[in-house]
Amino acid sequence: MRVLVAVFAAAALAGCGADVASSAATAAQLKKQELEQGQQTKQMMQQKIDSAMQQVQERAARDAQQ
Repeated sequence: MRVLVAVFAAAALAGCGADVASSAATAAQLKKQELEQGQQTKQMMQQKIDSAMQQVQERAARDAQQ
């Protein structure tokens, strides 16, 4: 009887460990997605800044010619 209780207890504890590992893996995946989205946003903003700077330079060049 004691062996049976020990087996059930071990199985229950093993299940908890699997749940914790699964939660950690899910959290890590979410953090990875957040990081990738942040990098994409940074890239888009840099492109917009570069485009705006180019427009300013073009306007300045046109004004200098006039």
